[in-house]
Amino acid sequence: MAKNKWNSSGIVYSTNPDFKQEEELSEKEINLQPFKQKIRVKMESKHRAGKAVTLVEGFIGTEDEKIELGRKLKTFCGTGGSVKDGEIIVQGDNRDKVVAWFHKNGYTAAKKV
Repeated sequence: MAKNKWNSSGIVYSTNPDFKQEEELSEKEINLQPFKQKIRVKMESKHRAGKAVTLVEGFIGTEDEKIELGRKLKTFCGTGGSVKDGEIIVQGDNRDKVVAWFHKNGYTAAKKV
């Protein structure tokens, strides 16, 4: 079973001797430097039982990088949170702290919305 690789294109077998399957870009190849990323930080309380949370949107990177960034932000703010649906969620209204952390770490395009 380890030899079998899942193929998302649906091609199982080709009779063309010159056929070469195109490889998809992996998530690791889609990375931007911190100063090129446009990150938006906003506060939201809808659908959260009236509790305020800080949302970080627009980060481009792998899921592991998002989880690591979320962990760093939660540690810096001293609060809890999570990473869901491509958004980093930090509990409480910590917009100023989060934007300050981004600017301190080279994310110059981070802004508070």
